[in-house]
Amino acid sequence: MQGIFHQAIALSLLVLSQNLFANDDSPFSTGPVFEQFGENAQVDGGLLNPKDQRFKVVFDVAKSNDPGKLNSHFNSVARFINMHVRAGVPQENIEVALVVHGKATFDLLKPDVFTSKFDNANANSALLRDLIAQGVSIYLCGQSAHHLEVNPKDVIEDVQISLSAMTANALLQQQGYTLNPF
Repeated sequence: MQGIFHQAIALSLLVLSQNLFANDDSPFSTGPVFEQFGENAQVDGGLLNPKDQRFKVVFDVAKSNDPGKLNSHFNSVARFINMHVRAGVPQENIEVALVVHGKATFDLLKPDVFTSKFDNANANSALLRDLIAQGVSIYLCGQSAHHLEVNPKDVIEDVQISLSAMTANALLQQQGYTLNPF
């Protein structure tokens, strides 16, 4: 009898948890700049004088996710832009650069090159196209490209090759960019 009681409780908890997680009232959504990427939540009063704010930020990304999965660090760039525009910062007041090195280098491969190397589609292609279309500058570490035997012609268009990630970060900081640690 006690076993049936425990099973009934377990089943009730399972149904309750499914209902909790099926709730579509999540505060997170995409947009307003990137409609497919950059999920964020509105935070009222989270930024003083948003219309007066200006951002020059560089994201440094060395890690990749499994082949065929979206690089969450690239998605953070879209999230940064989306949440600040949603908070009232004019998009023209936001300048973002993305410096890529290490294994994340592979995430910059053209779709056909990525597929032939990993037998998966490059889940980052659409996001990278959107980032570039919205003015994000993307720099690839030339040292990582050489080390990983990535030919610059195999990288998506409009990615700039830098001598190194260290060089790109130093030059961007001299131009007033701050390094975002996320």
